[in-house]
Amino acid sequence: MYKSKHLGMQTASTNICERMGRSQELSEFKRGTMIGCHLCNKSIHEISLLLNIPQSTASGIITKWKYLGTTATQPRSGRPHKMTEQGQRMLKCTVRRSRHLSAESIAKDLQTSCGLQISTTTVRRELHGMGFHGQAVACKPYITKCSAKRQMQWCKAHHTGHRAVETCSLQ
Repeated sequence: MYKSKHLGMQTASTNICERMGRSQELSEFKRGTMIGCHLCNKSIHEISLLLNIPQSTASGIITKWKYLGTTATQPRSGRPHKMTEQGQRMLKCTVRRSRHLSAESIAKDLQTSCGLQISTTTVRRELHGMGFHGQAVACKPYITKCSAKRQMQWCKAHHTGHRAVETCSLQ
């Protein structure tokens, strides 16, 4: 815990876990409160303790307000994600229900169930990110009666004892 500091009538005490790391964006109200405190000649340190936010965040928002005249978030660069959180949940549920489906059939299923137009490549990429990996089924050779008989003869010739022959038997 950080030490408490008395600011007027309020006491601010924060946990280190609440102050470190990235979290969600600040609300417009909290940003406006920050600007109001700045206009009332509060220091960045006092604002951060009062609103329970990091000093770097308070400084960044005040600097942004000074240069741009607004505290609203600017549009980000890059293409937005095709899959929403709801789509990801539906994809995971679909795969858990039946793991044998192909990426094509999963894409068609998502299109019919929730109207989400995504490609098979996107389905594979999202599933890979979730920890699902597609694997081909192992090819089991066809065993004829003749080859089974020869394999049993080989086992009997090379293994001794009753238990060894039982382990050689084909199922």
